[in-house]
Amino acid sequence: MPTRPEIADTLLIRNEEIPVTIRYLPQVDLRFFPENPRVYTIVRGEGKEPAQEEILERLLNMEHVRELIQDIKRNGGLIEPLLVRDGTFEVLEGNSRLAAYRYLAKNEPIKWGHVKCSVLPSSISESQIFAILGQHHIKGKKDWQPYEQAGFMYRRFKYHEIGLETLSAEIGLSKKKIQHLIDTYQFMIDHNETEVARWSYYDEYLKSSKIRKARKKYPELDKVIVKKINSQEVLKAVEIRDQLPVICSGPQKGLKRFVAGTITFEDAFEAAEEAGGTNSQLKRLVKFVRWLVKDEVERGLASSDGQVRDKIAYELRKLDARVTALRRKLKLDNGA
Repeated sequence: MPTRPEIADTLLIRNEEIPVTIRYLPQVDLRFFPENPRVYTIVRGEGKEPAQEEILERLLNMEHVRELIQDIKRNGGLIEPLLVRDGTFEVLEGNSRLAAYRYLAKNEPIKWGHVKCSVLPSSISESQIFAILGQHHIKGKKDWQPYEQAGFMYRRFKYHEIGLETLSAEIGLSKKKIQHLIDTYQFMIDHNETEVARWSYYDEYLKSSKIRKARKKYPELDKVIVKKINSQEVLKAVEIRDQLPVICSGPQKGLKRFVAGTITFEDAFEAAEEAGGTNSQLKRLVKFVRWLVKDEVERGLASSDGQVRDKIAYELRKLDARVTALRRKLKLDNGA
C-alpha cells in the first residue's frame, strides 16, 4: 500500500498527556494482548498463557467478531484505530478488530494487509494501560459484560493495588458496586468456577442480605449452591434471586435439611413457601411476635410507670381485642 505519513497525537490518561502516533502497521506484526479483559475471559479458563493462534480462533468464533468482519468490509477499513504498544506491538484495545482483519486478509492479503493504529510509547505502564481500558469499556462505551468488568477491576485492585476510591473515580461506579464485583469474581475463583455464563448466579447469590445471613450460620451453603448450579439442579439465576432467599428466611429446619442435602432445592422452596415464606403479612406478624416475646421487651414494659404504663395497658387491650376479632374472622377459634 502507498506510504502514509505518521501523525503525532496525544492521549489523556489520568491528567497526563501521553504521546501517540497514528500509523498504518502490517497486521501480521501485531499481537493479541492476553491481558485485555475480553481476551483474558475467553482464553484464560484453562489457567495457562494462550497461544496467538488460539486467541484468534476463539475470537473468530464470537458473534460480535463475525459482525465486525462484515462492518469493516462494508466500510473499507476501521472507523476507530487499534491501540498498540510500541516495541511489543501488542493490541491493547481492539483485539476483536484485529481478528476481523486477520480473517479478511486470508482472501485479500494486500487490501487488508495494513491496519490503522494509534501507537503508544513502549514505556507506558501496566497501570496506565488498565486505566485506558477502564475509560473505554466501563466509563465509555460500556460494551464489556459484567464478568469482564469484574475481572478488570479485580486485577486492578489485587495486582495493581489501586484502591476503591481511585477505581470509583476512574470508572464512575460506586465503591460498593466495585467491591461487590470484586467479591463475586473472587468467589468464582475460590470455587473453581470458570463458566462465564454462570456469573449472574453468583452475582445474585452474593447480593441478597437474606442469603448472606444464612451463609454466616451455615458456611457450607456456598459449596452446596455451587454444586447445585453445576449439576443444573438450579437452572436459572432468577431462582437464586427469587427462591433461595425464601428458603433462607423460611423455617430453620428446612434450611438445615437443604444444606445437609436431604431435600432438593425445589422441595426446600416449596416447604418454605407452604410455611409462609413468601407471604408478606405473615412475615410482618412473625417479626412483631418475635419482638414482643423478647425478655428485654417484657422487662422494658414492666418497668414503665405513670402515664406510660397507662398507655401501654390501653394499647395491649386494643391488641387483645384485635387478636380476638381476627381469630374469630379467620375461624381460628376451633383450635386451628
